[in-house]
Amino acid sequence: GPTHQPVEQVMALRTIPGLTVFRPADGNETAAAWAAAATIDGPVAMILSRQGTPTLDGTADLAPDGVSRGAYALSDPDGSVITLIGTGTEVSVALKAAEQLAGDGIVARVVSMPSWERFEAADDQYRDQVLPSGHPVVSVEAGITLGWHRWADSTVGIDRFGASAPGATVLERLGITPAAVADAARGLL
Repeated sequence: GPTHQPVEQVMALRTIPGLTVFRPADGNETAAAWAAAATIDGPVAMILSRQGTPTLDGTADLAPDGVSRGAYALSDPDGSVITLIGTGTEVSVALKAAEQLAGDGIVARVVSMPSWERFEAADDQYRDQVLPSGHPVVSVEAGITLGWHRWADSTVGIDRFGASAPGATVLERLGITPAAVADAARGLL
């Protein structure tokens, strides 16, 4: 909105020692995040969208374990050459970018990463399974890109203050689109 453009808030929360942050993509991930939060000895922040979000294919089966570990491959087709990571509502953006890339013959995996802290705490084998070594990675999140380079080779985010307009218009203007993610992926291949 015109008075509040919280591009830094999620990242700022991630920097608080001992705080576990969850940014779920849909209702299934939200339920899984609440279940995981109940097992965490310490404070937890749930970053939820006020906009309606679609229920994503695969989250009903994959989210309970994947969210508790912080990240998981939501879409893992054979022959993938690049990984797209999304958090929260941007998981849908990553899935749409994967569809665009498929139209060009580029096979992309999509990873949902609702919790950096939980993913960092996962064992090396699991982290390597989710983000395979040598696989280029693009992240997308509607916030600053600070910190994403630990996971991604290229980032799509908002490194400036936003704009005032309807949500879809703002995201388009700021480049949080499937086309921008697909372009970033092509730039790594």
